[in-house]
Amino acid sequence: MELDREEERMLKGEEGPAVRKAMELLVAVGEVMGAGRMVKIKSAQVSGVSYGNIGEAGLEFLEDWAENGAKVKVLTTLNPCGMDLERWVEMGIDERYRSKQMSIIEAFRKMGAETTCTCTPYLAGNLPKRGDHIAWSESSAVCYANSVIGARTNREGGPSALAAAIAGRTPFYGLHLEENRAPTVIVEVQTYVRTSYEFSLLGYTVGKIIGAGIPFFKGLRAAESDKLKIMSAALAASGGIAMFHIPGVTPEAESYDKACLERICVDLTELERSRDYLSYGNEADLCCVGCPHCSLNELEELSILLRGRKVSSGKGLWVWTSKVVRDEAKRRGYIKAIEDAGGKVFVDTCMVVCPLERSGFAYMVTNSCKAAHYVPSTSGLKASVAELSEAVEMVLEGR
Repeated sequence: MELDREEERMLKGEEGPAVRKAMELLVAVGEVMGAGRMVKIKSAQVSGVSYGNIGEAGLEFLEDWAENGAKVKVLTTLNPCGMDLERWVEMGIDERYRSKQMSIIEAFRKMGAETTCTCTPYLAGNLPKRGDHIAWSESSAVCYANSVIGARTNREGGPSALAAAIAGRTPFYGLHLEENRAPTVIVEVQTYVRTSYEFSLLGYTVGKIIGAGIPFFKGLRAAESDKLKIMSAALAASGGIAMFHIPGVTPEAESYDKACLERICVDLTELERSRDYLSYGNEADLCCVGCPHCSLNELEELSILLRGRKVSSGKGLWVWTSKVVRDEAKRRGYIKAIEDAGGKVFVDTCMVVCPLERSGFAYMVTNSCKAAHYVPSTSGLKASVAELSEAVEMVLEGR
């Protein structure tokens, strides 16, 4: 790789051992991936924040970096951690887990990262512009940033995203390059996809069919940001998809030639097949909403659904969002409406990375295909997917 003078100084250790370590990691990644140089980034988003995921080895890695003086050079936000940093007792978290998780947060804080702990950084102050180079690691946020925003990032690992934040740059390869952002397959959507749940099913189905690549969707309408957000998560969960195009919706959709691309068709039968694959049954004792984290509009919709209703005794409604969105939703009365109905609104964490098995529930229903895909393996709970109104109804009185 060709390095500029500043990068050479960092690699030689002239900015300290932590920066040298970051550059060594980035150069190694760049050489493996065939990058010719580095590119400066505007922001980073780091995964590997949950103690349940990274354990003692990950905590030691972060504390070592923090103690050696590592400081981020760009806006850096964090993925969800393993608990709500304030309401952890309500989640069944014990003191040992809490202590370890707080040590992880403190290490990131020492390095200058903002402890947002959200998978939707673009809703919490980390909003890049089209064409910005960034280094993000949360798969759903990577897909959303590349596709909907038009920023440029590869799907980073937690350590490489942190190294990029410390060095202020990342290797110039993959989706940072214009020629690698072209669509690779046309997806003809032959059914009316309307709700967020249906967009999630579509994303999960396409991810399973093509595995990797960049789909160009034809036949989609009413693709608002919340629907694109949940579809991004599903595409990344069932496949290795980090970008998609939709004509008239995503900013780069008309930038590339599509004449010779393979075409696949997705109809209602395919979506129903994905629903059945992800669904254990039609009963649940816990409804989880917010994978990815809920937007303000989604919290408003949920508060309207819950008017005059109550969560049944022995069942739960757990809602997940970021602190930034929670605070605004609280100001507008949405949080009170959800909690008055017996729901709980958690921040900093999510159903996938927290130890959900400690909740006391056994069977989760959700409108997110990503959540239903991961929760059985991460916590052992059974899972199903359903339309939001149907999922919520399963845990309410008088269904």
